[in-house]
Amino acid sequence: MKLAVVGGGSTYTPELADGFARLHATLPVDELVLVDPDTDRLERVGGLARRILARQGHPGRVTWTSDLDAGTDGADAVLLQLRVGGQGAREQDETWPLECGCVGQETTGAGGLAKALRTVPVVLDIAERVRRRNPQAWIVDFTNPVGIVTRALLAAGHRAVGLCNVAIGFQRKFAGLLGVAPEDVTLEHVGLNHLTWERAVRIGGRDVLPRLLAEHGGTIAADLRLPRALLDRLGVVPSYYLRYFYRHDEVVEELRGGPSRAAQVAEMERRLLAMYADPGLDEKPELLASRGGAFYSEAAVALTASLLRDTGDVHVVNTFNRGTLPFLPDDAVIEVPAAVGAEGARPLPVRPLEPLYAGLVAAVTAYEHLALEAALKGGRGRVFEALLAHPLIGQYAQAERLTDALLAHNREHLAWA
Repeated sequence: MKLAVVGGGSTYTPELADGFARLHATLPVDELVLVDPDTDRLERVGGLARRILARQGHPGRVTWTSDLDAGTDGADAVLLQLRVGGQGAREQDETWPLECGCVGQETTGAGGLAKALRTVPVVLDIAERVRRRNPQAWIVDFTNPVGIVTRALLAAGHRAVGLCNVAIGFQRKFAGLLGVAPEDVTLEHVGLNHLTWERAVRIGGRDVLPRLLAEHGGTIAADLRLPRALLDRLGVVPSYYLRYFYRHDEVVEELRGGPSRAAQVAEMERRLLAMYADPGLDEKPELLASRGGAFYSEAAVALTASLLRDTGDVHVVNTFNRGTLPFLPDDAVIEVPAAVGAEGARPLPVRPLEPLYAGLVAAVTAYEHLALEAALKGGRGRVFEALLAHPLIGQYAQAERLTDALLAHNREHLAWA
């Protein structure tokens, strides 16, 4: 079995390699190919990935290349974890929206739209090149904004599934708080990528969410940086990204007053890459846990195994709605539990979504449709419409200013601009 990781020079990759090594029985990988245009990063990251597999007695090969076609040729699955424009572009996404009084974040609001515009054309080009060489290969997308990117891939007819680590992160967190094994916890996870709620937490078929909130609500709220009173009032656990909606103005002030997340990540990456260059390092360093993407490897291995081994196991993924949420178009991409096998992901039935959540989901879905139109066809007017439709913007003057700022900061990445 051959797997290719596009964006393999990412500092995330040792987390992925560690997962492949530990979970060899679940997904017996013979060859792991890292693909990235940055050859210096590839040498460092690839070398560490190779040492991680060797330390854990994994028999598979780790290779790396800057040639996309050579790296993905013959791959059974291709994992996408790329960042067009690097951390510099992320830094911009997180700063210029603040000048207009809007949250600056790489997957939400105007910054998220900028990332989508840069990313969708690149991902579609990669996917088409993969399809020409390996028409049966699966594409697992971890590249943000996952919902929009996955919708682009599926709409173009690619064999693709979107993956995020929010659900598995909650599963592991709740299991730890409740003192049970992670596999004993199932979540009623529903919404869109980075716009989800946990409406039930089940152990042995029994919903323990009320108990979880009663006994551990303060800890969960602190992790989410949301008020405990909000969780108690809603009776659900929102994803961390809901803070950009539920506390938008407060978050804007917080972001204006401190270093950007992009700056923090860039410094972490500098330190991580220095560590990776040490030939004596043969395990992922503790600092990597602060980089983000916790449990990404477990989620990626399990999902890829279901696709390639036709297990039918249930995973939380991003895939076509297909009537699951009846108030959304069938071709909207939602994030819900789905049975995954050789034919892809089939969403499981979902209880009717309460208006408090359905309204926001519908509004963001409309924005994502317009964002994808802008990414595929270009044009200032389409960018403006997407920004105007976004629930965090929605005002004419702000949308105009943000459109001008987005284009000014991203012109080098937009062929039509």
